Amino acid sequence: MSARAPRTSAAPTAVALVVAGLACQEGGAAIAVTLSSDVGALGMVMLRLVFSALILLVVARPNLRRHGAAAWRDVILFGVVLATMNGLFYLALEQLPLGVTVTIEVLGPLALSIIASRRRSAWVWAGLALVGVAALAGGGWDRLTVVGVLFALGAAASWALYILASARVGATFPRLDGLAIAMSVGALLSVPFGIPSAGAAVLRSEILGLGAAVALLSSTLPYTFELIALRRLPAAAFAILMSLAPAVAALAGWALLGQHLVWLEIVGIVLVIVASIGAVRAAGRRAREAAEPLG
Repeated sequence: MSARAPRTSAAPTAVALVVAGLACQEGGAAIAVTLSSDVGALGMVMLRLVFSALILLVVARPNLRRHGAAAWRDVILFGVVLATMNGLFYLALEQLPLGVTVTIEVLGPLALSIIASRRRSAWVWAGLALVGVAALAGGGWDRLTVVGVLFALGAAASWALYILASARVGATFPRLDGLAIAMSVGALLSVPFGIPSAGAAVLRSEILGLGAAVALLSSTLPYTFELIALRRLPAAAFAILMSLAPAVAALAGWALLGQHLVWLEIVGIVLVIVASIGAVRAAGRRAREAAEPLG
């Protein structure tokens, strides 16, 4: 399949999908907090991936035929990345504060935005987003642990790989077929680690119900929205948009939990939003320039 430059008119829709996905993730994160103490980090990952896989298999009913060996390698790799990314993130959260964990994890997409884009402006927008995300960390740097930082850096690298793998699978598999298959692969990989972590708690009906809710909000909907968005935006612009995650988290905490925002956090939110707008506008200019010779 030949790569086509994304249509400029599709950018606002793609941004809306990304923001909606991040908002869903924050709702799921609030529920996940109540579950982690019962099932552990890897048990939480297992519940997310297993229920997400079941939901997507029912909704997408993927066609397992008509795909070559290369497509299957891509979708299996995507599943491995999904399991790894989620596992490392939750393991990091056991060691580090949420704000610091997300700040370190966002380094992956920001690095990808610079590597994937051949424009100097990518450095400007990525750097601006990094400053904003650092401001949003809100303290907690004094509680760093070596193990926690290593887990968070692993999650950062996995997040960058997730963006690339999702874009590739989305271009190869129709609709949500690729995501459903990849999620099933990730779910299978998570079970041997999740069951020992969760223990007997995984058999309780209330745990299963909350796990299904977390899966829908934190995995199924966000990953679906991001897969669609990556069909409309280049990976470099999408990667910078991922820096909106801590900004959305801070705003959700203020609006839903009554958490106070200090001036540094407000500045961080503004910087991240400006960087995201700049990245998307730059992607639009690049798309128009690529389309001009064809006109």
